[in-house]
Amino acid sequence: MNSTPLIQLRQLAKTYQTGDVMVQAVRGVTLDIARGEFVAFMGTSGSGKSTLMNTLGCLDQPTGGDYLLDGAGVANRNRQQLAVLRNRKIGFVFQSFNLLARTSALENVELPMLYAVPVISRPERRQRAIAALEKVGLARRHDHHPSQLSGGQQQRVAIARALVNRPELLLADEPTGNLDSRTSIEIMAFFQELNASGITIVMVTHELDIAAYCQRVVVMRDGAVLSDTLNDQPRSALAEIMRLNDLAPAVKLS
Repeated sequence: MNSTPLIQLRQLAKTYQTGDVMVQAVRGVTLDIARGEFVAFMGTSGSGKSTLMNTLGCLDQPTGGDYLLDGAGVANRNRQQLAVLRNRKIGFVFQSFNLLARTSALENVELPMLYAVPVISRPERRQRAIAALEKVGLARRHDHHPSQLSGGQQQRVAIARALVNRPELLLADEPTGNLDSRTSIEIMAFFQELNASGITIVMVTHELDIAAYCQRVVVMRDGAVLSDTLNDQPRSALAEIMRLNDLAPAVKLS
């Protein structure tokens, strides 16, 4: 097993210039995230957690320090190289789902594979997209458009899209922010199942009850890490669903 942390940050910094003002969004963050961890980043608006998430996702580049993803430096790569890295290594799940409204669930899931290198054939794209939708429990909804799906179903399509290129790292930015409490727990149960299968998950959330499902909670303030705490006994989302169902048999989520 590869013991090198999947994510290594060393004195990572990100500074923006707004007019004549220099804004230090991230200030000297140093931390490792091991393969297979499930980590929540928390903090108030302006704490730097979203900027840090964008950096982890290779959507933005640091202005100082080092970021190593799977042992390889990220800072000096050009846009094309970063795009290839994102496509191969990282899956993204967002609060607003970001699905194409006039496109079926199946076509939405196929989308990341259109940019894959090497090229994935059309039959394989279709096969992998169907398998991803089956994994999130939407095998019978593959021809539905987003407007025909509930919020929870739309988020499941977004998760299937994030998984279709078989990433090592899943980044989730407020993935339950637009969902009701029960659906949020169902999504967290699915994340826990994915994490148990070996996928590393980093999630931004402002909800303490959602962070309680994670193995580790990193709190940020003013661009720096305020605390970094291991959660030895993460809450079980599946057990919570069973409780809500009056201890009915376990719900199969995949």
